[in-house]
Amino acid sequence: MRQNPSFTLADHGEIKRLIRDNPWATLVSNTAEGLVASHYPVLVDETREELAIVTHVGRPDEQLHELGEHELLVIIQGPHGYISPGWYDAKPAVPTWNFVVAHLSGVPEILSDQENFEILGRLVDHFEDPMPNPRRMEGTPENAAYAQRISSGTVGLRLTPTRIVAKSKMSQNRPDETVDRIVAELEGDGPYASTALAAEMRRVHDRMRSAR
Repeated sequence: MRQNPSFTLADHGEIKRLIRDNPWATLVSNTAEGLVASHYPVLVDETREELAIVTHVGRPDEQLHELGEHELLVIIQGPHGYISPGWYDAKPAVPTWNFVVAHLSGVPEILSDQENFEILGRLVDHFEDPMPNPRRMEGTPENAAYAQRISSGTVGLRLTPTRIVAKSKMSQNRPDETVDRIVAELEGDGPYASTALAAEMRRVHDRMRSAR
C-alpha cells in the first residue's frame, strides 16, 4: 500500500481500536502454490502490551496458508466510501475514496490446542456480549462438550506483526469548511451516505482541530 505522510496511521492505540471495531479480516499468504486468501474474525490480544492479534482458521486452511512457514498478511478494513467532487467547491476536482485500513505482516505463532480453545471462547464472548441472552461456548455442559469436539477442526494463531502499514485517509488535506460539507453529505440520505465513515471523519478531524 502506497503511504502518504498526510494519511499515515502510526498510533498503535488507534490501530487497536480499528481492529476492535472491524474484526472481520482478510488473511493473505504467498505459498508454494501461489497466493491464498481467507477471511476470519480476529481479536486484539489484550494479554500483550505490544500490538498482537489472535484468531483461528478452519482445517485445512492452515495447510493452504502454510501457516508458520512464512509471513502472513492480515488486512483490517474500517469504514470507507466514495467522496464526490461536488461536495467540495466550484474549483476543478476529481472524486476520491476515503478509508481507513491496516496491513499487519509477520510469521504467525501456531497456538496449542488448549490456547486455541481459550481464544475460541474469547471470540464467542466478544460477539455474544452485546446480545440480550449471550450464548457462551461453555455455558452448559452440553455446549462445552460440543465446543470441545468441534474445536479440533480449527487451528489457532497469534500474529505479532513485524511490519505495520496503516492508513487513515479522511480528507485531512481539505479545509475545515470542505470537511464539514463532506461529513454533512455522508450523514445525509444521498446515494453515498455513510454514517460510519462520517463518524470516523469526525474522530480524525476533531483530534486535528483540538491539536491546533
